[in-house]
Amino acid sequence: MTSEKTKVDFYILPSADPAARLDFACKLTDKAWRLGHRVYLHCTDTAQRQALDERLWRFKGESFVPHSHVEDEPDGVIVMGIADAPASHQDLMINLDLKVPECFKRFARVAEVVVEDPAVRQTARESFRFYREQGYPLQDHKLQRL
Repeated sequence: MTSEKTKVDFYILPSADPAARLDFACKLTDKAWRLGHRVYLHCTDTAQRQALDERLWRFKGESFVPHSHVEDEPDGVIVMGIADAPASHQDLMINLDLKVPECFKRFARVAEVVVEDPAVRQTARESFRFYREQGYPLQDHKLQRL
């Protein structure tokens, strides 16, 4: 667990397409990886994780982001999981689930990715309220284009 409170960033995307969340997660993961961060991608279920896995291999034509499933390589630099994050990950968690996972407290940063879909927006509001009531530093980023 980090000594300071986890910083939570909400990225509000200008799209209602749920797939936009995965596309943005790929971009954010790529940027964080290139800056030397370790990333845990927290997925809702195996179908979402599989879709994200495929995108991470092909989202940039000239390169890919090296990643693995948490079960295969728990100490990898970029891992995708559905349950708790491995203890070795404490840097950045990109949360693609609609719930706040228990393990978020261990991370220095959490990225919540939100699209204009009403169900996603509603759960994001509930998550924002939860983090705020717990005293976590919050920042929102309203993106103009993807």
